[in-house]
Amino acid sequence: MQKITLLIQCKDQKGIIAAVTNFIVTIEGNITYIDQHVDTEQSVFFMRLETELTSTKLSLDSIREEFKSKIAANFDMQWDFYNNEIKPKMAVFVSKYTHCLYDILSRHAAGELFVEIPLIISNHMDLKPIADQFGIPFYHVPFTKDNKEEGEKAQIELLAKYNITLVVLARYMQIITPNLIARYKNKIINIHHSFLPAFPGAKPYHSAFKRGVKIIGATSHYVTEELDEGPIIEQDITRVSHINSIEDFIMKGRDLERVVLARAIKLHAERRVMTYSNKTIIFT
Repeated sequence: MQKITLLIQCKDQKGIIAAVTNFIVTIEGNITYIDQHVDTEQSVFFMRLETELTSTKLSLDSIREEFKSKIAANFDMQWDFYNNEIKPKMAVFVSKYTHCLYDILSRHAAGELFVEIPLIISNHMDLKPIADQFGIPFYHVPFTKDNKEEGEKAQIELLAKYNITLVVLARYMQIITPNLIARYKNKIINIHHSFLPAFPGAKPYHSAFKRGVKIIGATSHYVTEELDEGPIIEQDITRVSHINSIEDFIMKGRDLERVVLARAIKLHAERRVMTYSNKTIIFT
C-alpha cells in the first residue's frame, strides 16, 4: 500500500477541498489526515493531506500529471505529492560545538528522525571522532573569508554527490553563501539562541547574564540571505533568574538548542512545514 502526502498553497477560493478530496477518491485513495488553513489577510489557502492508495496501478508520477491537469491548473496551485516511504537525505554542517551534532546522531540512531544522513561537512577537524563513532562519512571543507569560492564549490559538489535534499546547520559558525541558499531554498535549517538581535556576537549568554534576563530560548529557522531572519520553524524558552550562573545559562541554552533543532528537523522531514511571506504554516 502506497502512502503519500499532498501539500497545497494557492489563492483562497471556493471548491478547493471538494475538488481535492474527490480527486483522491478517483485514484482509490483513503484519506488518513487532512488539515487546512486560510490566511484571511492575504487570502491564501494551505492544505496538507495524507492518503493511502488501495490500488497499485497508478505510479506517483502519473498521479502528479493527472492532478496537475485536472486540479492544480484550475486553482493555480503551488503543490506537490511526496512518497511517505522516501526519507529526505540530510547533510549536517558543523564547526566545533558538539551538543547539537551528538543529539541529532543519537536521535537518528534511535529511529526518531525520518531522514538519511549520508555525510557531515565541517570547516574544522574537531568533530571527526563523533562522525566516526556513528559511522558517517566526515568531510573537512576549509571555509574562510579568503577561500569562500573554493569552499562553496566543494560543499556544492559534496551535496550533489550524495543527492542531498536537506541541509542542517548544527552550530555551523560560518555564513552560508547566497549561491548555496538559492540552490536549497527553504531546505537549509539553522539553530540559534533567541536573544538575537538583542545580544549578538560570540558570547550572547554572557551578555544576557549581565543584562539580567528572565527567560532564554532557542529558535530554528530556514536560512535566507538576511542573517538569522528566515522563516521560523520552531522555538522554545526556559526561565532563568539571579541564582543562575553563566554556566547555567549556557547549559540551559544548549539544552533548548538540541530540542528545538530536533523538532524542526522532524517537522520538515515529515513535510509538515509550508512557507510564505517569510513565515511558516506548521501542520501538526
